[in-house]
This record gives sequence, structure tokens and C-alpha cells, in this order.
Amino acid sequence: MKTFRHTATQDTTVNRLKISNYQGKIPKTKLATGSVSGLYPVILDGGKTIIYTTDKSKEDEIRMKYASKMASGE
Repeated sequence: MKTFRHTATQDTTVNRLKISNYQGKIPKTKLATGSVSGLYPVILDGGKTIIYTTDKSKEDEIRMKYASKMASGE
């Protein structure tokens, strides 16, 4: 019977340090606490659905698009 070293713990440590997992690629808005800071909520379906947008003037457009998608059954 061969004895071998279990490497799962080492693999996860090495993978965390890889450049592809580097936090510098994540946008600053995602790293901010709450990640919705600076965004405006559009509340739909009586509070069941909340869509966040950067442009408050597009609230009516978002409501119309959502209503048309719900009416068409998507």
C-alpha cells in the first residue's frame, strides 16, 4: 500500500494566492461595504424585487421594462 500526502489543504492555499484570484480585479464598488452605495433602488412587485441603478432618471424605464417582461411571461 502506498502512502501519500493529502494535498487538498495546500492546494486551496496555493489557489488563493494565484494572480487570477487577486482582489485587484474586483471593481471598487463591489468591494465597498454594502456594494450598493451610490446606487438608487427601484422597488417592484410591492417589495419582492429590488433593482439598483446608477441613474435615478431611468426609474420609469426600468419599471416599464420589468412590467413588459412580467406580462410576456419571461
